[in-house]
Amino acid sequence: MEANTRSTGRLPAAFLTPGSSSFMDFLSEHQPEMLPGKRQLPPVQGVIEAPHGTTIVAATFPGGVVLAGDRRATMGNVIAQRDIEKVFPADEYSAVGIAGTAGLAVEMVKLFQLELEHFEKVEGAQLSLEGKANRLSTMIRSNLGMALQGLAVVPLFAGYDVDREKGRIFSYDVTGGRSEEHGFAATGSGSIFARGALKKLYSPDLTEQQATTLVVQALYDAADDDSATGGPDVARRIYPIVTVITEEGFRKLTDEESSEIARSILERRLEQPDGPRAALL
Repeated sequence: MEANTRSTGRLPAAFLTPGSSSFMDFLSEHQPEMLPGKRQLPPVQGVIEAPHGTTIVAATFPGGVVLAGDRRATMGNVIAQRDIEKVFPADEYSAVGIAGTAGLAVEMVKLFQLELEHFEKVEGAQLSLEGKANRLSTMIRSNLGMALQGLAVVPLFAGYDVDREKGRIFSYDVTGGRSEEHGFAATGSGSIFARGALKKLYSPDLTEQQATTLVVQALYDAADDDSATGGPDVARRIYPIVTVITEEGFRKLTDEESSEIARSILERRLEQPDGPRAALL
């Protein structure tokens, strides 16, 4: 059948038969081995060593949400990559930041992008932001077998809800459990330090510029105490990936914009090495 398909140039019948609006359901039925969670790993003892992405942070502001990530990937005590990208657009109005096993996480993001695009093409409409968050939860849950072998993926999902007209943030655990975060959130190895910075500096009436500065401040604080998180690297011109999602859609800050924010923070840190303080009431 495959040889005949190649010789005639025709698509297999599966591609021409009406079915589910879920691309994952389509793969599960016709090529389940393509799904990350369905792959069989060779027998190993102990935890598998693979590059891991680390800290992702997000913060909402009136009119949207900011999602950002550092650029370091680690493998044990070794820096595996200094300029990895961990924040990706999911569709026009949402983005996902990855923490955990880098290779699997990037593959999961690509599958998630296809899932949303497939739904839109089949149904002729976009999923609600809540629906997108639920789809991502299902994908993480399907990777539980891999997670139990040390290949966990724990993303942070953020987007602009066109129905509620505001930015929203969703966090996950390795089992696919989903929680909506209010105001700000962080995940990854440096999240405890990033969350501390966000907790002290966040305000619900931030401007977009203040929100982008806030998330970079939080990443800087995380890098200060967590060796797996990379801070702004001026010498190599490697700066955090910062994205903004509003009613106008997804936008990634340019290298010039990110470097300007990072440099302004570094200059202020020369006077206050431990960073800004929250205002006392």
